[in-house]
Amino acid sequence: MPSYDVIVVGVGGMGSATVHHLARRGARVLGLEQFDIPHELGSSHGVSRIIRLAYAEHPNYVPLLRRAYELWWELENLSSERLLVLTGGVDAGTEGSSIIQGALESCAIHNLPHEVLDAAALRRRFPGYQLPPDMVAVYQAISGFLLPERCIVRSVEAAQELGAEVHARERVLDWTAEENGVTVTTERGRYAANKLVVTAGPWAATVVPALQAVARPERQVLIWTQPLRPESFRPGTFPVFNLEAPEGRFYGFPVYQVPGFKIGKYHHRGEQVDPDSMNRGCDQDDEAVLRAGIRRYFPEADGPTMAMKTCLFTNTPDEHFILDRHPDFPQVTLAAGFSGHGFKFCSVIGEIMAELALEGGTRLDIEMFGLSRFLDGR
Repeated sequence: MPSYDVIVVGVGGMGSATVHHLARRGARVLGLEQFDIPHELGSSHGVSRIIRLAYAEHPNYVPLLRRAYELWWELENLSSERLLVLTGGVDAGTEGSSIIQGALESCAIHNLPHEVLDAAALRRRFPGYQLPPDMVAVYQAISGFLLPERCIVRSVEAAQELGAEVHARERVLDWTAEENGVTVTTERGRYAANKLVVTAGPWAATVVPALQAVARPERQVLIWTQPLRPESFRPGTFPVFNLEAPEGRFYGFPVYQVPGFKIGKYHHRGEQVDPDSMNRGCDQDDEAVLRAGIRRYFPEADGPTMAMKTCLFTNTPDEHFILDRHPDFPQVTLAAGFSGHGFKFCSVIGEIMAELALEGGTRLDIEMFGLSRFLDGR
């Protein structure tokens, strides 16, 4: 039975970075992925994923983001490929909205350069935005987007160059923890390791049943539309955005690689799903949800549909991450429940998972992401 220092289950965004950081530390590592590398069945695809520093979700994310930017730029330099495109970023909503108050709190605590613009000033600078007068925006220049498929490919290639072994199309059937390690059984064989890291995205609760109540997959849909005024929706003229509106929270991107302005809505239609049997098609009801946001806030992007895709969120009850050891097996480390805002953190979470697996701790503050906040009293 082949033996490794660490086995990583799931080689998407988080897993590819974890395999890379383990290999950087000299570990004998095996990455197991049930689908292709990369693939479009989970949470790490769709051409572009937002990265932003003025984090409205909680100020404790900002130090992780600072390290994430550093590591993305390191990967860019290593691979000689652009992976992070800076466009500037907008957090928008009414003055009292959670997104505005949260972004301003993070800016104040971490001394982040930013501007506050009213709706008219935002439109003068970025004509693609047509927000109502009661909305304001927090603008930060260092925001932009990552190219998720290319990030995964480059992380895996970098790991392989350092000796990591990565198997695609090899589904994990079971794993067992012994006193001195773990044994993982797949469709193709059995493998032993000292440590196991689970970065299985929407399949996290399938691999680790202890996560079933706290890492729940949700169907998401994205649309790309042809702008009526293309010059207003290019990377140099249109920042990425998070918009808290009466209809819900929208997020979006300029035209890049795919011929269309891209927009999604958090918790699209509130559909909790099984990732193995979910509807992966897109219909008129899906489009209507997204067209409502386009027509009200970005009407000059309301042209023909260019593409639609499904993806998955894996939500925790509080929509914060899970970065912790298994509650019963300390040799098993978990990264799960990224709740639709995780990809930007892949680089730093890969580093954290490698440190937890090999050293038993991490220098970064991950206390708020403990699994015990959900399981205490079980």
